[in-house]
Amino acid sequence: MTIFSTIQSGHALVIGGNRGIGLGFVKQLLNHEQFDHIVATYRTESSATELLGLAQNHDRLHCIAMDLTDEAQIKQGLSQVQAITPQLHFVINCVGFLHDGAITPEKALRQLNADHLMRYFQVNSISAALLAKHLLPLLTHTRPNIFATISAKIGSIEDNRLGGWYGYRASKAALNMFLKTAAIEYSRRSQQTAIVMLHPGTTNTRLSEPFQRGVPPEKLFPVEKTVDLLMMVLNQVALTDNGSFFSWDGSRLPW
Repeated sequence: MTIFSTIQSGHALVIGGNRGIGLGFVKQLLNHEQFDHIVATYRTESSATELLGLAQNHDRLHCIAMDLTDEAQIKQGLSQVQAITPQLHFVINCVGFLHDGAITPEKALRQLNADHLMRYFQVNSISAALLAKHLLPLLTHTRPNIFATISAKIGSIEDNRLGGWYGYRASKAALNMFLKTAAIEYSRRSQQTAIVMLHPGTTNTRLSEPFQRGVPPEKLFPVEKTVDLLMMVLNQVALTDNGSFFSWDGSRLPW
């Protein structure tokens, strides 16, 4: 039996729900009557205009500020979630970092910078591990539930044939290891939870925008298509899939 088929009246949390794939998941979940409460996090109010506007028109949607690079904020934010509902049945972590004005993916070893590497790991890897730490009380209950995180195929060590993008690759590989390890602990402490990692494909968002030139049009997904595809994958997740790494088409990816 799949987990989503068991959720008749549940509660969802979207981490990084203010833009891109995260905002797409918020909009998708608002169409699912099975979720009584949907909580979405954002880092800054200035980046969450559309999300906060949605909340004004949907009583089921609650918005919480949370910077995932600050463990105190993770703990405080999840305590606010706990005040809304003591249990979560679906969590999707959509926070990720690839570039900004100062940091871009490295093409060669000579471009490595320790501070830049630390930023990749803070956002893409460590934050997810801390989420797993602090989400445990909200997921430890008697009903099946999912904790999903957007990862990337580029984090697969076995699949790395092109090189480059050191920080992003390594931080996504670390994300996968953190959550694979957390899945083993959850199997003992939160036996109704399936932790899964998802590769969304190349999606037309700000994260991928500078790197879309060589992507064939049919492989550059609009956000809505990416969310639809990932929801199809998530709809098939069972407890036996705990610790799995899936692509957008439902195939299992190598580590």
